[in-house]
Amino acid sequence: MIPVASPLAQFSHYQSEITDAILTTLKEGNYILGHRTASFEQAFAGYCQAKHCVGLNSGTDALILAIRALGIGQGDEVITVSHTAVATVAAIIAAGATPCLVDIDADYYTLDPDKLAAAITPRTKAIIAVHLYGQAADLDSIMAIAGRHGIPVIEDCAQATGGFYKGRRVGSTGAIGCFSFYPTKNLGAIGDGGAVVTSDPQLFQKMRELRQYGWNDQRKTAAPGINSRLDEIQAAILSVKLPHLDADNRRRIAIVDRYNKAFSELPVARPKVRGETTHVYHLYVIQHDDRDSLRNHLAAAGIATGIHYVDPAHRHGGYDKIVRLPGEGLPVTDAVVGRILTLPLYPELSDDEVNQVIAAMQTYNWRQR
Repeated sequence: MIPVASPLAQFSHYQSEITDAILTTLKEGNYILGHRTASFEQAFAGYCQAKHCVGLNSGTDALILAIRALGIGQGDEVITVSHTAVATVAAIIAAGATPCLVDIDADYYTLDPDKLAAAITPRTKAIIAVHLYGQAADLDSIMAIAGRHGIPVIEDCAQATGGFYKGRRVGSTGAIGCFSFYPTKNLGAIGDGGAVVTSDPQLFQKMRELRQYGWNDQRKTAAPGINSRLDEIQAAILSVKLPHLDADNRRRIAIVDRYNKAFSELPVARPKVRGETTHVYHLYVIQHDDRDSLRNHLAAAGIATGIHYVDPAHRHGGYDKIVRLPGEGLPVTDAVVGRILTLPLYPELSDDEVNQVIAAMQTYNWRQR
């Protein structure tokens, strides 16, 4: 079975470098907040075109700390989308705020700026722009609306590490960029990991303190924090992978080019790319009216698929009672979840495996659907 993603394949590709880095780190004997984490933070900040980076335990924690660093909590609202990994919405709730969920645009699956202004109230204290599937949201429009209301923008870059929006790396336009290093991500650890980036020195200092109980350099606290530290072993692994990220993303794009060409005559909606962006294809998501039939056909041909996501956040039990939905619901979000299908995509996917995916798609009986 060809998987949708394969962290094992990436480990195998960089096995020698990774195992050397792990062994060296283990022999050094310093496993928490040592020089490897500091070195990775500096390198990753530079890569993201930001001045500062704080390494954390997960992408979810990155969002929580970003929200808290902006002074947001009980009684406040944060606007984002429902069509996202539920972690985006869970982080807002974990920070004590209320998620206000707006619809996505039908072409790019990201926050629809036309729905944004009407959702803003005096309780709105931040907007989280989710860069979904590897593509940046419409940051110019979102930032313009946020700027008129004096509302900071947080970029959820978990699925778009290495992507560009109008010449800038994702994560460098808003007040704070939040990243996940979950193993399947474009830049994946071998375990959990995450980071925040910012060019604001005050926000940097707040998040740096919040990740470890609220301690400053003298281990004194001005406000309570949490325990969310990127460990030295994961920092060492990420430091090995970071120099290869752009090449890995180019491989993703090359595979997508082959998919798009092969599927151009099939009755499926292929990913659209927003102008002046670089889509780094964390996921390759198509749409088809009879998604489940197509999925069964591909499984029988040895091709694994995914659905990202089966349920939007406002349809999850528990979350549905907490979130606020302005206006008349989320019709675009509710429509796409029954049609979307994720095909295999990762840098180590071989040309032969790409051919197998293409052949399986082309042998589906499209005429009877």
